[in-house]
Amino acid sequence: MTPVLENLDLYVSGFFVSLRIALLAGVGALLLGAVLAAFRVSPVPVLQRFGAAYVTVFRNSPLAIVLYFFAFGLPAAGISAGGNYFVLGVSGLAMYTAAFVCEALRSGVNSVATGQAEAGRAIGLGFTQNLGLIVLPQAVRSVVPPVGNVLIAMTKNSAVVGALGVGGDLFSAYNRMTSALGYAQLPSLLGMAIGFLVMTLSAGALLALLERKLEIAR
Repeated sequence: MTPVLENLDLYVSGFFVSLRIALLAGVGALLLGAVLAAFRVSPVPVLQRFGAAYVTVFRNSPLAIVLYFFAFGLPAAGISAGGNYFVLGVSGLAMYTAAFVCEALRSGVNSVATGQAEAGRAIGLGFTQNLGLIVLPQAVRSVVPPVGNVLIAMTKNSAVVGALGVGGDLFSAYNRMTSALGYAQLPSLLGMAIGFLVMTLSAGALLALLERKLEIAR
């Protein structure tokens, strides 16, 4: 632990960069995942097929390949985001995670009794109104645990974003400790592991609190 304590500022800085990656990718994944879930339960066949194709492609692709494509494939195709690997990495992680968020949300939508949606249609609500006012509010309670698990997994996956050269995150701190500063691998890796452990345990505690509050609301 001595190398970690001696370079604590390096790990603290990396922790906040990794936290920023996780938060931005999480918000993006939730928003995109909600749109994809709406597509998958939509009565419009084109939207259904698009949502199904998106989920199939991303769920069956390794994260490393997806991020490699965003970090190096898109710039080679002329989409460089100004050479900002942070934007490309966060975008890739968000789009990858959105496929899993979509399926978790869709399972919650499917768990709502069909009579609820039929009642909405009976009073003249359209698909979007029915989904937003009746179905999703009921589905949210049942999807907190699976969506939470997806987001916690995404937080750990953010280490792969750092490995592709974002810079300044926990992986970069570990890399600098072992290469530039010459510290041993194990204690340097331990510092990175502790940083991710703090993030995931905090996220788990917040999700448990949210789940308890929703249980009380029932």
